[in-house]
Amino acid sequence: MKKHQDIQALWKHETVQKYLETLSKEYQQVSHLLNADSINDLEQKALRTRWANLSPIAAAFQEIREAERELQELNAMCRELDSRDEKQLLELALEEKETLDKKINMLCRKLFQLLVPKEKYDRSHVILEVTAGRTTGGDICQQFTKEMFEMYQNYADYKRWTFDIVNYMPAEIGGLHHAAAHISGDDVYRHLKYEGGTHRVQRIPETGLSSRMQRIHTGTMSVIVLPQPEEVDVKVDPKDLRIDTFRAKGAGGQHVNKTDSAVRVVHLPTGLTVECQQERSQQINKEIALQTLRAKLYQQIIEKQLSQEQSARKLQLGTRAQSERIRTYNFTQDRVTDHRISYDARNIKVTVARESI
Repeated sequence: MKKHQDIQALWKHETVQKYLETLSKEYQQVSHLLNADSINDLEQKALRTRWANLSPIAAAFQEIREAERELQELNAMCRELDSRDEKQLLELALEEKETLDKKINMLCRKLFQLLVPKEKYDRSHVILEVTAGRTTGGDICQQFTKEMFEMYQNYADYKRWTFDIVNYMPAEIGGLHHAAAHISGDDVYRHLKYEGGTHRVQRIPETGLSSRMQRIHTGTMSVIVLPQPEEVDVKVDPKDLRIDTFRAKGAGGQHVNKTDSAVRVVHLPTGLTVECQQERSQQINKEIALQTLRAKLYQQIIEKQLSQEQSARKLQLGTRAQSERIRTYNFTQDRVTDHRISYDARNIKVTVARESI
């Protein structure tokens, strides 16, 4: 209910209404200009691009306005029915009013999503990496890292994305040291780009500790989300690479430790190193490792561009210290807190297990 109230308050804010009115008028002007005969091809191309950006916003704005008019009519009807003591008809009108109210909230969320500026890499596939914290928590960090990696895998399945694991280094106690996955699908980076950073967990371990150790433990893990470049975006000179092969480690059945199928690629000019040991084929592992390397090199290009535009932006990984956390998962208090926007969510187990982030 509070979330609906917040959305409605934002929608009704005077500044938001003025801004949307301005965009609606601009949309009408651009539509009118596109029908004019006096514009040249270059101007027409620019106008069509702007029209495509404004069209869904103007449509959603108009749809909300129409739904609000219907709601006003329903409110007037409810008052009249109440004054006439028409209980059965009033009950039906109130149900319709509730349905319409939910529709308005849904349309407002859609509109606000359309207003979020699009970034250059939003439509890209991604390389997602998770790493257990090195500073605190020990076993709890590794277990939390495994749970987070599974959460992203479940979310990718819900979004009908392809989730290909390219590296997986399990911990001895059942947790996870490090893992990486290539995620492909529609607008993957747009949905995952804000996940990069340090995530903190606070919980009482369920097993394995004496009674005096049954207290709240704190641990961290880090997430990196890299836009996945196309082949044309990053050129890698084979002369700049050192490629090593070694035997795969970890789960994998009889195949493990019998063949040198795992591949390590080192980019000599930058020192970047990537590994892949998930596939039985050395050639496939090499291709996946090179793909990951291009993503890392691409991220360096992006960071350089962003630093020129916004020098204060921090790198996603940071030092993995708790002070740099972007989100806390407090199992004891059943709470997830995003520190960047000071937002709390409850029912933490459902949050981690469900199809939303």
